[in-house]
Amino acid sequence: MELACLDLEGVLIPEIWIAFAEKTGIEELKATTRDIPDYDVLMTQRLRILDEHGYGLNEIQEVISTLEPLEGAREFLDWLRERFQVVILSDTFYEFAMPLMAKLGFPALLCHKLEVDENGRITNYLLRQRDPKRQSVRAFQLLNYRVIAAGDSYNDTTMLAQAEAGILFHAPKNVIEEFPQFPAVHDFEELKATFLRLSNRH
Repeated sequence: MELACLDLEGVLIPEIWIAFAEKTGIEELKATTRDIPDYDVLMTQRLRILDEHGYGLNEIQEVISTLEPLEGAREFLDWLRERFQVVILSDTFYEFAMPLMAKLGFPALLCHKLEVDENGRITNYLLRQRDPKRQSVRAFQLLNYRVIAAGDSYNDTTMLAQAEAGILFHAPKNVIEEFPQFPAVHDFEELKATFLRLSNRH
C-alpha cells in the first residue's frame, strides 16, 4: 500500500503567519520555516512578537477565516485521494487549521496544539513530538506503507528523506539548492505527474 504525505501551508493553503503579518503590518511575523529551520526558535519569536503587540488567537483566527486554499489545491487533493491514502503532516496548530480543513474536505491532519488563556493570549505551543513529520512517516512505514511525501520548507526535508520518495513543491530557491536530491515542481499538474512517476502503480 502507498501513502501520500503532504505538508499543508505553502502546499495546499497560504502561509497563515504571512497572511497575519500582512494584515497587521508586522514584518517580523513573515518569517517561516523557509527562513528559520529551527521550529522552536521560530515559534518563540512569534509568541514574543504577538505579546509585544497584544495579539492573540482571536485576531489570528479572524484572518484565517478570510483565507482560501491555494488555487487548484482542493481539486489536486481530491485527485490524490482517489489514488492514495492521504495524510497531511503539518507544523501548524489545530486551532489554526480546522476552518481551512473544512474547505479542503476534511483530510486527515496530524499537527500541534496551542495553549491559550481565558483572554485568548497564546501562552505556549505543544508539539506532538520532536521531528513529527519524519516520525509520522517512519510510523507509517512500520505499518508497511510505502510513503511518497511532498513539502516546501526546511522542516519538511527530514520527512522527504525518510519517505521512499520525496518531492519539493513550491519550494524557495534556497531549499531547492540545498536539497538537490529531491525533484522540485511548481504547479499541481507537475505534482500529479511526479506522484505517478514515483509510485509503484504507474
